[in-house]
Order: sequence, then C-alpha cells, then structure tokens
Amino acid sequence: MPENIVFVDDFTLGQKDRFCEAVLEGLAKPSKEIPCKFFYDERGSRLFEKICGLEEYYLMRTEESLLRKHSSEIVELMGAQIQLVEFGAGSLQKVRILLESMNKPAAIIPIDISRTHLIEAAASLAAEYPDIEVLPVCADFILPTALPESRKYPETKRIGFFPGSTIGNFTRQEAVSFLKTAADNLGPDGDFLLGVDLKKNETILHAAYNDSRGLTAAFNLNLLRRMNRELRADFDLSAWRHKAVYNDDRGRMEMYLVSLKKQSVGIMGHTFHFNKGETIHTENSYKYEIGEFHEIAEEAGFAPLRTWVDDNNLFSLHYLRIG
Repeated sequence: MPENIVFVDDFTLGQKDRFCEAVLEGLAKPSKEIPCKFFYDERGSRLFEKICGLEEYYLMRTEESLLRKHSSEIVELMGAQIQLVEFGAGSLQKVRILLESMNKPAAIIPIDISRTHLIEAAASLAAEYPDIEVLPVCADFILPTALPESRKYPETKRIGFFPGSTIGNFTRQEAVSFLKTAADNLGPDGDFLLGVDLKKNETILHAAYNDSRGLTAAFNLNLLRRMNRELRADFDLSAWRHKAVYNDDRGRMEMYLVSLKKQSVGIMGHTFHFNKGETIHTENSYKYEIGEFHEIAEEAGFAPLRTWVDDNNLFSLHYLRIG
C-alpha cells in the first residue's frame, strides 16, 4: 500500500448487518423495496463501471466533458491546498480530471460503502499521485461521518464532490437532508461541487436504463445474487426480470425487479411471498430543471455560485457555497 494512504473504516455495524436489516425491513413493506446503495458489492461496482462506458449511458461521458471543459473555473473557485471529499467515490475516475488542474490539494478523502472497491481505487490513486494524501473512508455517506484530516495541512478548507447525479437517488427531502449533513461534515467555509441529471426526452432516459447489452439488468439482478450469497436467501434469478420506466408525474426513472411467477423466498429464516408481476423497487433517479435543484440547495443552506450545462442540455454541474 502506498505510504500516502491511510484507510478509515467508519462502519459501526458490519456491512452484512446493515444489508440484512434493510432487506428484511424493505421486503416486509406492502410495496417491497430495497435501497439502491446495496447494489454496490464488488461485482455490482464492477458492473456499474461497465455501464458507465456504454454509448446509451450519456451521464458519465457528459459529466466528464463538463469537468474537463470547466476545470479551470472550478479549481479557481476551490482555491489552493483544499481537502476534497468525494461522496460515493466509486472508481475515483472523475476526481482525476480535477487533479490535473488543482493547485496543490492537501488531501483527497473518498467515501464509499463498498470496502474492497474503495481500497483498490484509493490505492491506485495514491500510487498515481504520491504527493497527495489519500484518506479513504468506508462509510455510508448519507450519515454523519467523522472525516480524517490532512496530516500535513490540518484544518484546511474542505470541499465536497458528488458526481454522477447520485443526488437523484434521493427524494427531494432526502436530498435536502443529505446536503445539510454534508454541510456539517465540510464545515462552515465548505463548498460543494455536484453533478445533477436534467429532465429530457423520455427516449434517451429509457435507453440509458435499459441498455442493449443488458448490463443494467445484470446490475439490478445482482442484488438478488448478493442476497443469496450474504443472507442465505434462495432467490431463483431466472424467475425475475429487470424493469426501468420513467415516471413523468414524479420526474424520475424507477427501477424494479419483477417476479415472473408466484413464488416464496427464504431470507435469514424469514419467508417472503411474491405474486406474479409483483415488484421490488430498487432505485429512483430524479431528474431536475436547474431552478428545481437550486431550490433544494438553498433549502439545505447552500448558495448556488455557478452552474454549467452541456450543449445538448443533458446534464448539469453545480458549484455551491455554504451560507
């Protein structure tokens, strides 16, 4: 492991315990659901990386293009020797775009729920940038988290980075709550850079979440595979299919697992019954107009400083400041 990396595990419960609690609670509801954060075991994380490279999945390439095009402006707003906190860090690919322009960052603090994937991604980044402290934190980033500080430059400004439009996985009130929690973690002089997916033609959205190679379907069904492996469940994966639809009234894509027959499934000593056509709701992905997202940011105590949008009006980047 490179010398400039220090790993922090902030889980108070084991990942398996959190996963089990969420599954048993979610499947006991009249409308069954499981939080999308549990997609990201090791296999799920790798499947998502492949999804991000698909032609239909415009989000990744559009956001990366915006980051490259506006990196100088972004870095100027950030200032020098900052601690960059990436929420839901994943492969740490996008932060590299910022690092090419950043002025002597003090530290990169990636937070992610997938321990193995986080360690691998952080170690790779630390080896690539030996002069920057890399302080990965294995944690659920929606919860208050005790963040490590740079050893060389403690108490320097913290700036949040939340790419990928993951903010869209939250309801409006959940998004406000997350931003307030993030503000507490970043401190009174913190800034926040976020990627937010825009409302657009439904055909584009449908193609992105129902890709022709079936990777998104495999990603969704991997949740059942994970339950079988970690929670002693007995899901028959061939008895389920992936479904993703746009809910125009709520302005969001919705992902489901659909039961293809009447069946019963055992999980950790509990039995759950499914009718043919019954669903497990696995993800929401809200899409926003610029003004809609600014209202959310302001409700959470942030002031929008700058917004960038691609030429095709697919995606937006927002630079926010606390206060």
